[in-house]
Amino acid sequence: MLSLTDYHFNFSGQTNFYRGKVRDVYTLKNNFILMIASDRLSAFDVVLPKGIPYKGQVLNEMAKYFFDKTSDIVPNWHISSPDPVVTFGHKAEPFKVEMVIRGFLSGHASRLYLNGERSISGVPMPDGLRTDDEFPEPIITPTTKESIGAHDQDISRAKLISKGIISKDDYEQIEEYTKKLFRRGQKMAEERGLILVDTKYEFGKLNDGSIVLIDEIHTPDSSRYFIKDGYQERQDKGLPQKQLSKEFVRQFLISKGFQGMKGQKIPDLNEDWINSVSRRYIELYERLTGIPFLPASSENIPTRIQENIEKFISNF
Repeated sequence: MLSLTDYHFNFSGQTNFYRGKVRDVYTLKNNFILMIASDRLSAFDVVLPKGIPYKGQVLNEMAKYFFDKTSDIVPNWHISSPDPVVTFGHKAEPFKVEMVIRGFLSGHASRLYLNGERSISGVPMPDGLRTDDEFPEPIITPTTKESIGAHDQDISRAKLISKGIISKDDYEQIEEYTKKLFRRGQKMAEERGLILVDTKYEFGKLNDGSIVLIDEIHTPDSSRYFIKDGYQERQDKGLPQKQLSKEFVRQFLISKGFQGMKGQKIPDLNEDWINSVSRRYIELYERLTGIPFLPASSENIPTRIQENIEKFISNF
């Protein structure tokens, strides 16, 4: 199976281009952007050397699904999806912060906790928790939004405001949006037999000053899900939780001695492992949306994208 990893397009009316870890962003006519979800895979803020077939399509179509399901909570940047891996939408000025919200002690928070830390991003974590235990209430643990190749850093609400990264009023607004989006995401996950463990949201401002949800929402790259059935039994027995998320990628890399640190070598990613990751992404899409995944043609992917977008632009 082919994947889309490193390709630079040129579109009619294009005025700017930015490559992120996973997504490529093209500015059109200075007011709109095209975001192409590639098949690149990142972990520990490092882009891995091999792509994951259909990953971009899963991310793009799942984000659209959740944008539609949460637009009553907060407006979002999405306008249309002219190709299975492409979103066209409003250009917004991003806040330089990722709003991470955690309902359970998992992932990065758990690794800190096991090292003796009892706070994250200035938010206290109670004593006596085990990995994957639920917090008494979800906690918001913001991080900085760094450029590609740099590690996002945990940062407190107070420092974000005192350093002028975001105003107090804007932070309070996106904090409220974050709580409401997470509650909606957890409810939707529960209806599908899943637990939304943690996730992150990104927000930006349009030219008129209004705040919108940008980037993606509730995808495997931005969220962690547990299988609900048997969760408590596994906790009581000290067993690892069954996950549908990118955490298994991180755990695989950790087991091979890689956490994105200087001097560490990315392990070999063989074809069987690549295909297993692809299947995981597709499984989560189908499990969470209840919609069968229909793979787009993998023949000459760049030509398909170019033609679909140019046709859309000419009619917009």
